[in-house]
Amino acid sequence: MVLINGISGDKVSVSDRGLQYGDGVFETIAYRGGSPEFLEQHITRLLNGCRILHINFGQIDHLRAELEGVFKTLDSDSTVIKITITRGVGGRGYFSDNSAIPTRIIATYSYPIYPEGYQVDGVTLRFCEQTLSVNRRLAGIKHMNRLEQVLARNEWSDPAIAEGIMSNEEGSIIECTMSNIFVVADNVLTTPLVTQAGIAGVMRGQIIQLATRSGISVEERAISRQQLAQADEVFICNSIIGVWPVSGITTTIYSIGLITQFIQKSLSELKK
Repeated sequence: MVLINGISGDKVSVSDRGLQYGDGVFETIAYRGGSPEFLEQHITRLLNGCRILHINFGQIDHLRAELEGVFKTLDSDSTVIKITITRGVGGRGYFSDNSAIPTRIIATYSYPIYPEGYQVDGVTLRFCEQTLSVNRRLAGIKHMNRLEQVLARNEWSDPAIAEGIMSNEEGSIIECTMSNIFVVADNVLTTPLVTQAGIAGVMRGQIIQLATRSGISVEERAISRQQLAQADEVFICNSIIGVWPVSGITTTIYSIGLITQFIQKSLSELKK
């Protein structure tokens, strides 16, 4: 199913600034157990992205009504819902006078099928050659410019590699191509800062809150490859996959430790 401005269809104008310039934001939401997970957190980040990009999105009531309609039609217990907001149709050139009416798109997809062992036995990661550019203004939001991730993900085709780790140009770990990364060392849970590059994932935020409430020490700071190699536990996360323990990165082997298992169990019990 695809809705464009509330109407079923699969085409946007060639003049839409989302197509022309990647001028927009998007959210990917898991629909499981008959309800969307962390819907309000996703909508909050969507609106924040519009604010940062100065997209005059005043259609939130329409979006919510359309989402409710989509939820009622879903006959699958596990569906992926993608919301995209672009600046709308505009003329050629980078300048926009912000008079365009934003384009809102809701699309549903079949849930991706991953090996069952990923949740229990863990996954293998690799380092990507493609780096993430520093952009303090865009850091954290899920804008439509994802060419760095596209290039990084296409560096490998080995099905044994589940994800690729991306760094900034200085070599600090930032995230993976489709997920955030956490490391555990000396019982401290650490995740990279995303104030200069990367996405502040909804699941990442939930894990930080959950761990903090549970008395686990949490830090957001720069992580080097050496620190990653010396970690006791590593896991990755996003709203669709949940939490995948990491069993190895190239030649470094990790155990699936107690903190990773606790986070997985606590998330499964969390009201989403």
